[in-house]
Amino acid sequence: MQTYGMAHVWAQGDFITRGILVVLLLMSVTSWTVIAVKYMNVLRLKRLMCHAERTFWDANDFSEGVARLATATPSVGANPFLALALSGLDAADHHQLTQTHLHDRLDVSDWITRNLRATMDDCVAHLQSGLAVLASIGSTSPFVGLFGTVWGIYHAMLTIGASGQASIDQVAGPVGEALIMTAFGLCVAIPAVLGYNALNSANKSTVRKLNRFAHSLHAFFVTGASLVPSGHAARQSDGLSTDL
Repeated sequence: MQTYGMAHVWAQGDFITRGILVVLLLMSVTSWTVIAVKYMNVLRLKRLMCHAERTFWDANDFSEGVARLATATPSVGANPFLALALSGLDAADHHQLTQTHLHDRLDVSDWITRNLRATMDDCVAHLQSGLAVLASIGSTSPFVGLFGTVWGIYHAMLTIGASGQASIDQVAGPVGEALIMTAFGLCVAIPAVLGYNALNSANKSTVRKLNRFAHSLHAFFVTGASLVPSGHAARQSDGLSTDL
């Protein structure tokens, strides 16, 4: 049995067997890299969301709120709250400057909604980037490993048939080596699937908060007054219930 093992598989395998092992290794490295990068991005957005919306609406005016968001994360691509605020401001200013042209046909509410929605789509696309790679790896790597198993068993049977010995000790080693390829495929697929589900769930939570912020921005640009944040609303409702 000491003559069997992964080193033996690599040494005795043909280019297809070695290619499958390399592909599975590349899939594993890619999935773990995507998981690590996206997880760090999720942590960064969570820290940003803890105070970004509150500090923005607590500002004295819109310019101060934008400055506070830029202080937290100056990059528009890395700060979806700043991107939404600037997009809404640009839409409102652009609509006001072009009222004598095509935008006369569009209500200011519709125009701001379109621009905020376009920015939201860009933010969601940025959040979802890389998840397709995890989904593809999670769905295909088991079949890649299974193909390696089938190919390994096929060559093991050819070797056993050529030797003319079909005892259990002659069969167990080569077939066991081939079955390890399926295990490798599962080891690659399981982290990819779990990482995809966890990141997708975190992204949904982020998108809900961004939608709430965009809705508040829309109300501000259309009516001139911001919506009461949920925390403030809860405190006010508690005060009303106490008064009653």
